[in-house]
Amino acid sequence: MIRVTSFLIVYLCGSLSFITAQNDSIRKVYVQPFPDKYFIWPVVKKRELSFTISNRFDESLKQNYKPNNAFTVGLGVYLFEVAAELTFAVPLDERSRTTYGVSEVRDLQANFLGKYWGADLYRQNYSGFYVANPNPTPSLPDAFIKRSDIELINTGVNGIYAFNKSKYSLKSSYNYAERQLKSAGSFIVSGTLNAFSLQADSSVLSQIYSPLLSSVSTFRQFNYTALSIAPGYTYSLVYKSFFLNGIFSYGPAHYWIKYTGKDQSIRHDISINTVADIRVAIGYNDDRIFGGLSYRAQTNDIRFEDIKFTNASSTFKFLVGYRFREIGILKRRAKDYIPIN
Repeated sequence: MIRVTSFLIVYLCGSLSFITAQNDSIRKVYVQPFPDKYFIWPVVKKRELSFTISNRFDESLKQNYKPNNAFTVGLGVYLFEVAAELTFAVPLDERSRTTYGVSEVRDLQANFLGKYWGADLYRQNYSGFYVANPNPTPSLPDAFIKRSDIELINTGVNGIYAFNKSKYSLKSSYNYAERQLKSAGSFIVSGTLNAFSLQADSSVLSQIYSPLLSSVSTFRQFNYTALSIAPGYTYSLVYKSFFLNGIFSYGPAHYWIKYTGKDQSIRHDISINTVADIRVAIGYNDDRIFGGLSYRAQTNDIRFEDIKFTNASSTFKFLVGYRFREIGILKRRAKDYIPIN
């Protein structure tokens, strides 16, 4: 019995080693790493946290709220197998402030990408919004209603896992730590744990739009905690050094809701609705030069009373970079500086 058990253990270990070696061999044909390079790139970003309120039974009746925040510019580096970016906001001009108002934005995000997995940690605090629907009433002096009293706080973590370990690379399209050599795709699964809070001094729905929304519920406070898991698919189309990547996942989300009702009392509810995660990237990725555009948006749809509430967190990024050969201390890795007891 002991000999049989020992044989099975040795056989399984050998099989796993063979499969791993075979996957690594296939991966070299589809994915090129850059173990001896460090990267530098200038970057332009635009992050946005917005929301929409619509009539649950007629979604054409809606009110869109957006912040008036600026693009940010800065520099990114890839050293010791760790990518980091530092950006600063471009000041808004006076015309923009007059038309759309001023938003205060504190947006902290950390992104981690492995060969076939990714994770995002974020804390977003936005205050000051304008109603993106142009005002249809000419008697009012401003085309856009401004709501400096509305504040959103969005905190959470997102994760994504790609099942095709041997042919597909998440890194190649979003932080350029690798290069996709041949077109390939993968089924994915994404998950989210998210806490969202909206606060306002008065009803979020502006009086001029309330009739258009057919007496949709008025509220000035709304909170939810969401837990979701969503299946999806991703594919990278490659032509020479050019690539086009798309990621889409969609699935159910469990929401624990707290809000002020029509009678201004605090109410609690539980809702099963949806979450969607969309990412698109297009660019150029060669041995030395790389760059491109990427866009990522995550939306949450929640229905309560006669409202459909949708909030969206999006990031637009443009960068162009260059790879240099590592020398000296740059050949070390982040794990070399982490003490192991």
